[in-house]
Amino acid sequence: MKGINCVYKAAHKFMSATIGVGVAMLFMMVSSYPAAAQLNSTQVFNTVKFDQKLNSQVPLDLAFRDETGKQVQLRDFFHGRPVVLSLVYYQCPMLCTQVMNGMDQAFNSLRFSIGKDFDVVTVSINPKETPDLAADKKKEYLRLYGNRPGSEEGWHFLTGEKPQIDSLADAVGFRYLYDAKTDMFAHPSGIMVLTPEGKVSRYLFGVEYLPKDLRFALIDASSRKIGSPVDQLLLLCYCYNPVTGKYGLVIANIFRAAGAVTIVVLGTVLLVFFRHEKKKSPKQDSQQNT
Repeated sequence: MKGINCVYKAAHKFMSATIGVGVAMLFMMVSSYPAAAQLNSTQVFNTVKFDQKLNSQVPLDLAFRDETGKQVQLRDFFHGRPVVLSLVYYQCPMLCTQVMNGMDQAFNSLRFSIGKDFDVVTVSINPKETPDLAADKKKEYLRLYGNRPGSEEGWHFLTGEKPQIDSLADAVGFRYLYDAKTDMFAHPSGIMVLTPEGKVSRYLFGVEYLPKDLRFALIDASSRKIGSPVDQLLLLCYCYNPVTGKYGLVIANIFRAAGAVTIVVLGTVLLVFFRHEKKKSPKQDSQQNT
């Protein structure tokens, strides 16, 4: 078992290193593009990130519209349970879908249920988006969640005006940029877990969230515990290729390649480990017999 743990740790370190190289490659690629084609790359990489504002109070009086078009306040979604908050935009062509899919997969793996043990609030950062778009997203993700009892009342998809969006983003340290030329948003990927009173308890970064991590985050948040800052992996939802004139999934491709390489390396390491154990077992048996 100790050997398996060592293998896992080694693979994890390799994956982290591989991703780090991928992000560095991405930075060089984006930096080499003409400045007129996009937001300034230095500005994007220096600005777009999470400021971990643990214990920060979310302003619960902020007004938004829910997926039916009804005007609501954030406080309407806090019912003595922890709340998972995600900031995305519904027409995002890139990582937002991966964030939402990662949330749904984690939710499906939990014994906790949306609407019973915790609530979910998803807010669009694009003030141009409408409740109709929010309703479509809600229908899609409730279906993926199996339309479990309580989820209709527990997972909320909101749209709003820019001042309210910015106030919420600032409260949780979600730093993003809008590119008017391309009508796209550069933003980080991750979710926040809030206490029943609306304070930031924990950040989970990236596009996949281990059910164990989310479970513990929800337990801590329900107990009003505030987590510690954690390292965040830079996952930006913005990339423009002036050569093709298209927005490419450069980051996603890098991570896909990194994942494939990690699987190959992990498989090789495991094979070597088990062969070594197999060779060692007969020697141990013979020593015990003697």
